[in-house]
Amino acid sequence: MKYLIWILVIVLAIWAFKRSRRVKSDAPKEQTPAPSTPTNMAVCLHCGIHLPQDEAVTGEKGLYCSAEHRAAAQDRNPV
Repeated sequence: MKYLIWILVIVLAIWAFKRSRRVKSDAPKEQTPAPSTPTNMAVCLHCGIHLPQDEAVTGEKGLYCSAEHRAAAQDRNPV
């Protein structure tokens, strides 16, 4: 009878240990966002807003935030 109690205690300890490890691994891991590389910024010649250079609309006089602002500045699309 004495050995049966010890076996039961050992089995419960192993079960509790495995359960505690599983709960910790199931928790969502906090991920740090990957550092992004800085992009070149451009300024719209019509309204002065700053925007990424790859999103800017090109005109003969410079960069604009949209085709409407390029047209309002009486600039043409470079050929």
